Amino acid sequence: MSDPAREASGAPAVNESGQPAVPEDDGAGTGRIGRGPGRLLLSLYGVFTVAAVSRSLVQMFTKFHDAPLAYVLSAVAGLVYAVITVALWRGGEAARRVALVCCSAELAGVIAVGTFTLVDPAAFPDATVWSDFGIGYLFLPLLLPVAGLLWLRRSAQPQQER
Repeated sequence: MSDPAREASGAPAVNESGQPAVPEDDGAGTGRIGRGPGRLLLSLYGVFTVAAVSRSLVQMFTKFHDAPLAYVLSAVAGLVYAVITVALWRGGEAARRVALVCCSAELAGVIAVGTFTLVDPAAFPDATVWSDFGIGYLFLPLLLPVAGLLWLRRSAQPQQER
């Protein structure tokens, strides 16, 4: 039951017991991907977004000529992290699909760049976020998309199957 005076004041909605009203899940996963373990993923992706983008911008503005490929790849990684962060924050089925595609691309990027940096280290005179499978970030760039894909898969399952 809604209170028109409360709604007009901008106060948050409450249920009959005076507790904050929580929107019901529509069964399509709306809002679930950024809750529970998804909150941890959301936080980690947010931190990685800031870290990768800020690091790559500083490197591109101060010493782009030293390792342009590495710095551009770090910027791309930061943009992928940003898209995943927004998708986890927004929730819903469309956002879940976007996050699945981006986590898959992230995992492929980490594996490709990680392998390439081991095979031809001279091609990367400076490290990227994904160099050596993310060793500079405690391998979190390799583990994060795996955790993200597992969580996104789990969050798509209907509640009764869990």
